[in-house]
Amino acid sequence: MNIPSKYEASRIEEKWYAYWLENGYFHSEPDHRKPYTIVIPPPNVTGVLHMGHMLNNTIQDVLIRRARLKGYNACWIPGTDHASIATEAKVVARLKEKGIGKNDLSREDFLEHAWDWTREHGGIILEQLKKLGASCDWGRTKFTMDDDMSASVIRVFVDLYNKGLIYRGYRMVNWDPEARTTLSDEEVIHEERQGLLYYISYPIEGEDEKIVIATTRPETILGDTAICINPNDERYRHLKGKKAVVPVCNRVVPIIFDEYVDMEFGTGCLKVTPAHDVNDKNLGDTHGLEVVDILNEDGTLNAHGLHYEGKDRFVVRKEIAGELEEKGYLLKTEKHLNKVGTSERTKAVIEPRLSDQWFLKMEALAKPALKAVLEDEEIRLFPKKFENTYRHWMEHIRDWNISRQLWWGQQVPAYYYGEGKEDFVVAESAEEALSLAREKTGNKALAASELRQDPDVLDTWFSSWLWPISVFGGILEPDNEEIKYYYPTNDLVTGPDILFFWVARMIMSGYEYRGEKPFTNVYLTGLVRDSQRRKMSKSLGNSPDALKLISDYGADGVRVGLLLSAAAGNDLLFDEALCQQGKGFANKIWNAFRLVKGWEVSETEAQTEVSEIAVKWYRSKFSQTLAEIEDHYGKYRISDALMATYKLVWDDFCSWFLEMVKPVYGRPVGKETYDKVIRIFEDNLRILHPFMPFLTEEIWQHMEKRSAEEALVVARWPEGQDVDTELLDGFSLTTEVISGIRTVRKEKNIPFKESLELYTVGTQHDFDGKLAEVVRKLGNVSAIGKAPEKSTGSVSFRVGASEYFIPVNSAVDVEAEMEKLEEELVYVEGFLKSVRGKLANERFVNNAPEKVVAMEKQKEADALAKIATIKESLANLQ
Repeated sequence: MNIPSKYEASRIEEKWYAYWLENGYFHSEPDHRKPYTIVIPPPNVTGVLHMGHMLNNTIQDVLIRRARLKGYNACWIPGTDHASIATEAKVVARLKEKGIGKNDLSREDFLEHAWDWTREHGGIILEQLKKLGASCDWGRTKFTMDDDMSASVIRVFVDLYNKGLIYRGYRMVNWDPEARTTLSDEEVIHEERQGLLYYISYPIEGEDEKIVIATTRPETILGDTAICINPNDERYRHLKGKKAVVPVCNRVVPIIFDEYVDMEFGTGCLKVTPAHDVNDKNLGDTHGLEVVDILNEDGTLNAHGLHYEGKDRFVVRKEIAGELEEKGYLLKTEKHLNKVGTSERTKAVIEPRLSDQWFLKMEALAKPALKAVLEDEEIRLFPKKFENTYRHWMEHIRDWNISRQLWWGQQVPAYYYGEGKEDFVVAESAEEALSLAREKTGNKALAASELRQDPDVLDTWFSSWLWPISVFGGILEPDNEEIKYYYPTNDLVTGPDILFFWVARMIMSGYEYRGEKPFTNVYLTGLVRDSQRRKMSKSLGNSPDALKLISDYGADGVRVGLLLSAAAGNDLLFDEALCQQGKGFANKIWNAFRLVKGWEVSETEAQTEVSEIAVKWYRSKFSQTLAEIEDHYGKYRISDALMATYKLVWDDFCSWFLEMVKPVYGRPVGKETYDKVIRIFEDNLRILHPFMPFLTEEIWQHMEKRSAEEALVVARWPEGQDVDTELLDGFSLTTEVISGIRTVRKEKNIPFKESLELYTVGTQHDFDGKLAEVVRKLGNVSAIGKAPEKSTGSVSFRVGASEYFIPVNSAVDVEAEMEKLEEELVYVEGFLKSVRGKLANERFVNNAPEKVVAMEKQKEADALAKIATIKESLANLQ
């Protein structure tokens, strides 16, 4: 079989991926085997592959490929999320480029454009995952807007509404003026921003006195309906029962007293704007205040904004500050660091806004989900430290705002038949809604045309919280064979940033709709950061092109590079050098394969003692490492599992084992030895395969002619055997002795072709006869023995309790060696003189930092030791 001299990742990756797909290795159907199931955290349908996806999906692929090798019926469900806000924003932007506004279209026409966008972009990220080697069951690919997935969402909404858990409420919500929709609390990112604190005077009605208010948002004074003061604040007690005049709009408002006000902040007086602050709304409800909403849904001011109507809120902030100053109301401004809520998706500054929305009561749903993780431990989080975060969120959970003012998504299944707040019914279809409405109103003549469906859609997370159930049809058909076989799933791999968004909610839906957990283990990856610890992002320009990395280093190289420093829950400091290291590892394995396949094999050549002990040793070492790897997998220390595999293959297999078993130059290797080497190599490939699927399959298929049933992707995980710890300990000492010999050769410039003699002083060497043969072969040692004392003209080294020496006079050019040592002695003595000169300088010693002086003293000590060593070496050569 012709084996290429170089491993070319680009040449083989497409070939083997197509082969795996063609043979259906990734596809799963329920059978007699135990299932192992993973559901992909569905990426946004608008997304492209980035470093976070690469890390997350590499880990999932490692787990699923290992499960396949271990004989499980492995099923990895891929799919994408419709991402209401992000996708709608993309579609609106595209329409804008064509001169079309969203409101110029009917809902149906807009959705056609959205589906066109989805068909055009929706498969991009999944195709990119294939380049990485992701072994998903692509025939099971799901999209959260598929008909059956949407039907599942609607059914759950109706069910929860009928249970009294979903309700419609007029609440203060987080409003995204750019996306023009409400957001849940979890979708708001609070950022510290430098702003200003504006000190504004409000006249007291009918008096010359003025009261000063400090605010960060002067534009909202147009919505002020009260001034609030702490009743314990003696400075303002005389204002009880009086009123103030709001500048610019000249609205007369009451002065109210409430202990909510912080007497130490600003001036101790608070302007109350119930329409634009949740705490002000609470004060307004308590004191029966008027609510004046000054903002449109896009963040511009409405008619209550007077002459600022139609202008953006931030433009108005600057302009009204100027007007207040001009009219003498603005007394001063101060710099003020403020926490500002921003939209996770659009980055727009959030506005608190009163709005009618749909909410899901969470308290009852949270209880079994909290118990499952923290009491019963039915679900385990890795690393465990995230349990505290989970506990905090779940114990302080608030009702979930599940409606969004968008068109892309599952439309709320509420149908209105009148103008009253309760004039609606909730149903899975318009036909069912009409029947319910007729029954509720007693109006049998009510026509379908008189019903209007709620225009809002449901929060995207309201579909993805059902993901582990709905991908198997478990909502629409709760007793179907697939949900009973594959559910609950096994492992979930995701980021800690969506622990509440998604993970906690899936747990809640699992107990609500299946009566059991949705998965057993949650592996929380860290964030991928650059070498400066910055989060990777397009705006910083520090996020590499994922596909270019694969092109440059091969998918296996990138996978290894990512995982080498991706400990669970800890951020990964990505450096492209890691991918180069992964590529180097792939080349090392390929060259080892070429070495083995290049040997001439003889049926008659007997197995050597060195080969015999090498095979015994490596099998024992492999079994010991396999147990270590299994332990790492069990604790979801995937990075550690890779590192153990890496060291085994690079150090033990390539650097030691192959050196021991390779035949003497010009001689064949015995078939018995060769067959054992091949079996060992195959075991290495099995444990490497989850990390490096393409390289390992390529080598596996080159080993010998294989049938489709014998492909590595569906081979069996190796089994360990008894570990001979005595042999391992003995070999460890042996390798140290060989390393000592190699160091002597390097230092004395003795070529390997020159054989050496090795002796121990006074005691027997620490390895038995067969291990001694390893020393003879790998060190090119002609004689091994013991002597009463070290001979003249020898070099010694220590291993453990034993001292070894090698007579070197016969192997080296004594005159050249002595000349080299004498030159080195002159140099070191000169260096010592300069150091002592510094230390003799009182100004230096008294004025230099203590660490610098200590460093110079260490240099002096090192130089003295070096001089003693050189002089000893010279004496031995004379």
